Amino acid sequence: DTVFGVQFDGGVILAADQSNARSILTYQSNLDKITQLSSHSALGVSGPNSDLVNFSEYVSKNFALYQLSNDGLPLSTHAQANYCRNELAVALRKGPYQVNCLLGGYDASLGKGSLYWMDYLAALSKVNYGCQGHASSFCLSIMDRHWVEGLTQEKAVAIVDKCIKELQVRFLIAQPNFIIKVIDKDGVRTLKFGADPADN
Repeated sequence: DTVFGVQFDGGVILAADQSNARSILTYQSNLDKITQLSSHSALGVSGPNSDLVNFSEYVSKNFALYQLSNDGLPLSTHAQANYCRNELAVALRKGPYQVNCLLGGYDASLGKGSLYWMDYLAALSKVNYGCQGHASSFCLSIMDRHWVEGLTQEKAVAIVDKCIKELQVRFLIAQPNFIIKVIDKDGVRTLKFGADPADN
């Protein structure tokens, strides 16, 4: 599984491969691994499909419940990241979620986006760019070279496109389709995809 994200001036880009595979089989190639958590945040998850769906749906429904219980007040991206980290830490001593995540969001109060990196051991770090999976061996150097403070959305998408191209050229495992989402002041929206997730 591959998930990566880039923070830009005014938001965050999240991208993920769309393959659902196990062992030597590919089950589907149009899976959406980026779950919308709130109007202005999303979670990109890599891991087994069962844990991916269970964890992302569990936290998104809890955020919706919190908002309903608190007169429509949404959690900040920082609070959402810490909630996810705590859930991973609690599960670690019971039945761990085998998920590695990138959480991106936009906070209107701050006027900027933020990106958080989490692994299945409940380590949490605020980053400018991040990658989960074997793709980190290929993509982190590209992000490190091209990411600069005050990056525009177009340049952030260009970095993501460079990473995808590098994976398709160099990576042993075929990942033909990727979905790219942007989170900014206008909310969460899909920028482009290789295969339509709604096509069942």
